[in-house]
Amino acid sequence: MSFDTLGLDRGLLKAVHAMDYEQPTPIQEQAIPLALAGRDIVGCAQTGTGKTAAFILPALQRTQGRKGLHTLVVTPTRELAAQIYDVARDCSRHTGQKAAAVYGGVGYNPQVTALRRGVDLLVATPGRLLDLHSRHDVDLSQVEILVLDEADRMLDMGFWPDVRRIMALLPKQRQTLLFSATLSSDVMKVAGSTLTNPARIEVAPSATPIAAIEQSVFPVNGHQKTDLLVRLLEKHQLDRVLVFTRTKHRADKVARHLERSRIRGAAIHSNRSQSQRQRALDGFKNGTYRVLVATDIVARGIDVDSISHVINYDLPVNAQDYVHRIGRTARAGATGSAISFLAAEETQELRDIERLIGARIPCEDVEGFAYQERVVPDPERSFERPVRQVYAGRRGGSVGGSRNNTRRRGGPRPARAAR
Repeated sequence: MSFDTLGLDRGLLKAVHAMDYEQPTPIQEQAIPLALAGRDIVGCAQTGTGKTAAFILPALQRTQGRKGLHTLVVTPTRELAAQIYDVARDCSRHTGQKAAAVYGGVGYNPQVTALRRGVDLLVATPGRLLDLHSRHDVDLSQVEILVLDEADRMLDMGFWPDVRRIMALLPKQRQTLLFSATLSSDVMKVAGSTLTNPARIEVAPSATPIAAIEQSVFPVNGHQKTDLLVRLLEKHQLDRVLVFTRTKHRADKVARHLERSRIRGAAIHSNRSQSQRQRALDGFKNGTYRVLVATDIVARGIDVDSISHVINYDLPVNAQDYVHRIGRTARAGATGSAISFLAAEETQELRDIERLIGARIPCEDVEGFAYQERVVPDPERSFERPVRQVYAGRRGGSVGGSRNNTRRRGGPRPARAAR
């Protein structure tokens, strides 16, 4: 199937071809005709599947020729808002429509100025949109199409009360498109109370990692994680690497350690200003930084092609976040690798992840690394069986040649060559 068969008009097709879109992705192929027909939609697709264009293109076509704000896209983070705006701007180049994005962390007045010039499609984070409305700087009375993007993340981040307040400000007669990386019971409950007879589109199981991602676990003492990260980056010359930490403080700490080790890296998290976050993201995209260290709060706003490796410096507490994290690699048909460091206190998180994905993740070592005391999962473990304590030497000590030691004890395999 080509875009020409989806029912899009000439101006949008011209924009699609200029953006080098050759064939629609599964989510685009299924969602665009339904959205053009005016149906409410619940869409589930992993990151990197083209879901932004799946709602932007039909929204532009359905509202073309009418002045005023007719399409509203609500999304949880600044980075996502900026990226959706980029797609909307590119898609509307030949339609005469104007898009804008409003979000916190940047100046208020420039966003008001953009709104007063006239906007047909607005991308917004909940807090800034409500702020603009309370000051009478945005008119939502003509909105015909509401898009709720990353609905599961908005629920996780506690934004749903704000989203409900926004929906109460919109006309009751409207089309609503809800997109989510997972269709949990909470998401479906929200969809049931928000949408009218929605079409459900699920192009992949919501908790299944992309098949092209090679996954591995590296058992390591928690205090050695940073040294192991540096060793991996240096030994295998890994490039375009996204590292996830559990806290903002640790993201900064890891980024500083990389800098001291002469590895170009930057941290991105919610405590950074929008300009700092954008500089870090731009530097990662253009190759200035080899490594970007991030927290889950901003993870879904990181849309970068050719990420070779995702490294879970800390395993996420929520197993579904593991799926979201590793989905940052192996985009657009490429392959990728996901490496997870496993400290003793994270064994329950590993069991939860393996139960969610329905598979054991193989363990590996970095050859020649001086491992201290650590927990090594049994290679024949079930998803319920607790992992066992393995000592690579004296308590708190380190050894050389730990690769052979762990193999005799049924531990990790030696590391493969860099991919």
